[in-house]
Amino acid sequence: MTTKICVSLALVLVLYSCGPPTPQSVDGYPPLSALPEVPVPADNPITEPKVELGRLLYFDERLSGDTQFSCATCHMPNKGWGDGRDISTGYPGSRHWRNSQTIINSAYLAKLFWAGESTSLEAQANSAASGNLAGNVDSIMAEERLAQIPEYVRLFKEAFGVERPTYHLALRAIATFERAEPISDDSPFDQYMRGRRSALSAAARSGMELFQGKAGCFQCHNGALFTDEDFHNVGVPENPIFERDILAQIALRYQHYSRGVSEELYRKADRDLGLYYTTKRDEDKGKFRTPPLRYLVHTAPYMHNGVLATLEDVIDFYDRGGGSDPNKTRLLKPLGLSDEEKADLLEFLRSLSGEELLMEFPTRPPYEVMD
Repeated sequence: MTTKICVSLALVLVLYSCGPPTPQSVDGYPPLSALPEVPVPADNPITEPKVELGRLLYFDERLSGDTQFSCATCHMPNKGWGDGRDISTGYPGSRHWRNSQTIINSAYLAKLFWAGESTSLEAQANSAASGNLAGNVDSIMAEERLAQIPEYVRLFKEAFGVERPTYHLALRAIATFERAEPISDDSPFDQYMRGRRSALSAAARSGMELFQGKAGCFQCHNGALFTDEDFHNVGVPENPIFERDILAQIALRYQHYSRGVSEELYRKADRDLGLYYTTKRDEDKGKFRTPPLRYLVHTAPYMHNGVLATLEDVIDFYDRGGGSDPNKTRLLKPLGLSDEEKADLLEFLRSLSGEELLMEFPTRPPYEVMD
């Protein structure tokens, strides 16, 4: 009995009393680490009334042009807070041209959207609500609708001290909700980094070594978010949907035209140009912001165009050295991973996801005729 107790105590000491592992920088890259507290801007602090208001607005279709499209249309809790499609749905009568990214942990990001066009959740909410292929709403119309809903009038006053709802404050409330609730910081990896050594299996720990070593993932996916928030072209193959879906082709050509690319590129319109839309530099064609790797198991399919269906597909893609684009980053090269190494890497990637965060759609407060 005494021997068994000693063995058990020794095991506990090994698993729990060694303390959290010290994050180690590799080749000068920011070390992998558990998530810190959510950053909150000084001009939009988190309060319970704002979170409550933002939660309702996030799920309310009346913040779109035809009252059929909400934030949750493209970012559904039961679809990993994305929409589960390769190319996202669009405003009714249209199609989007990119994959819908999860909003889980988006509160930590300094660059939002696949090409980093927005630098805050407030700005991102505006682009989504007013974008032609997304919410397509007129801000004045949105305010008039909100003013005709007594519960919203009450909540805006409680949250912001105003007598009448405004579009600008609605965006701030949605951003506050996103900072407060769709946060996943309890993954096995986080638990491991906070000192619970048993949270990662031996295979996952081996996968973490591969991630930071032979597989080279760490070059772009580093830090607490597993992203350098920089832009890279990895040669993602085009999604055939653009050849068979006319609405997807229209959406892509619309991006070319509205972003001011050359007529030659407009007529080809066979691929998403990524960062090039913003910079107009040839070397930026096909570059996209490195996506975070957290909550991965809930957010398939993958890549900016959703062309890779599973994490196994992603690992195989990088094992081949990425795609075959002339602008492809020099960071990629064939890896030569064995089946066992691929399995270990997959185990580590899965460890970056915590429990699925589900949320019921709240009941929309009703309209009432103003006196």
